[in-house]
Amino acid sequence: MGLRGFALVELIVVIAVITFLAALLFPVLHRARAQARATVCQARIRDLAIQFHQYEAEHETLPYGIWALRPPPPGGYLCDPTRDLPGWYWPDFIGAVRHQSSRDRKILECPSRRIGESSLSRSVLYGNYGINRSLCRSAVDVSPYRREFPGPPLSTSTIRHPGATLLLVDSGYALICWWDATADPPHRYSGALAVGPAYIPGLAINKEKELLPGQLDDAIGGRHPNKTVNVGFADGHVDRMKAEALAVESAGEEDAPTYHHRTPLWVPR
Repeated sequence: MGLRGFALVELIVVIAVITFLAALLFPVLHRARAQARATVCQARIRDLAIQFHQYEAEHETLPYGIWALRPPPPGGYLCDPTRDLPGWYWPDFIGAVRHQSSRDRKILECPSRRIGESSLSRSVLYGNYGINRSLCRSAVDVSPYRREFPGPPLSTSTIRHPGATLLLVDSGYALICWWDATADPPHRYSGALAVGPAYIPGLAINKEKELLPGQLDDAIGGRHPNKTVNVGFADGHVDRMKAEALAVESAGEEDAPTYHHRTPLWVPR
């Protein structure tokens, strides 16, 4: 009887030790998995940057960010025409998607994406990577974006500081611009299409944005450890940066603000 009691006590002690060790290890494993996903994300942005430069080598410019109202590409629209502006988006131009299979779209998907709504999560345009509208301009666009971003795309040879100018970044939507990184943009989109809810994941100003319900965790909680994002620059290199390092600050009068940290990060000189 005494031996049984002793064995039972030993078992309880062993279980307690295992539980204690598990409590210590689970957060470590969670952080390790998060870091691994962030590293995979960084590699995918680097691979996409290579595809952008291959496109540029062939066409002498970067691709359009969007060419709206263009007939569907061979594999069909990436977008949902009931929610997004129908047309060709930058993945169509660089050939990142040839088929609508999930395997073919892996390069466009951030492994840490946090989109909570099922219809959004099925679209690669949400919660993955966004192209800088100031570089990859739009052939046809909607107001108010047509005030600043239409026109032919730039080439990296015309960018004075390509190593300091953002090309591709973790984003709430496939098209992003400096307007999305400031609390006081010069114009706000107010239409029915979902071209407006772009954001840098983890940026503090996202708490005040009008976002889609499925975007809130990603936008406010951040995507990678310590609210960092992966950024691909116009020269092809990739960095992991704090989300706040991409913020654009406004100053001056409300009707004529000046913006700091916009150039050359978002808008090339």
